[in-house]
Amino acid sequence: MTPLPVAEALDARIRDAIAMDAPLDERLGIVRDAVRTLNPEFAKAAERLVSRLQSAEAGAHAPAPGEAMPPFLLPDSAGRLVSLASLLRDGPVVVAFHRGHWCPYCRLHAIALGEVRERIEAEGAQIVSIAPDRRQFSAQLKAEAGDAIPILCDIDNGYALSLNLAIWIGQEMQELMAFSGYALDLYQGNSAWMLPIPATFVVSQQGFVAARHIDPDYRRRMDIDQLLDAVRTLRQAA
Repeated sequence: MTPLPVAEALDARIRDAIAMDAPLDERLGIVRDAVRTLNPEFAKAAERLVSRLQSAEAGAHAPAPGEAMPPFLLPDSAGRLVSLASLLRDGPVVVAFHRGHWCPYCRLHAIALGEVRERIEAEGAQIVSIAPDRRQFSAQLKAEAGDAIPILCDIDNGYALSLNLAIWIGQEMQELMAFSGYALDLYQGNSAWMLPIPATFVVSQQGFVAARHIDPDYRRRMDIDQLLDAVRTLRQAA
């Protein structure tokens, strides 16, 4: 199949996953299986990338439970600067790193976070997403999530780098993504072809990591029930 028919078929499966009333991992699995079927060359390259990152223990040295979450000051999709300190004044914060609006797994994760936002807020916490997209593309991810969560722009992956979360995707994936129409240089405003490892941190109001999920396999994300349990634990301990 040429890139356009593959993209159209994959987009149809993504829409199916979005419409499902199912746990996040099941929705992500729909996309994983679709990529393996529709574009096996891409799927095999992704497996090689994930294997390389796992062997290098990529992301393992990001802030761990009990450690302080480093501060940030990043623009949101409307250009307003948002700091971690300002968010923590209102309570605990869930900080989710996404690869970008173009990533179907990130879209599904952002949608799932938007769906659970009210339950998170009922526990006294809030959610913020961080992605390396430029503002106009971050706005697209925000809209995809129903405008329920703010998307902050980590231009050049500066904050992700400070957390040991940023990785170079490699020449093979760069070429395949470019051929498939994923213009990271346009989306990010640079030609580095670097991405954050998807990660979720639950940060206490005191600024310490209470729980985290970091997986070099970008096709997996923190279980929503696990996230809710971590936030509830913080509230009960307050």
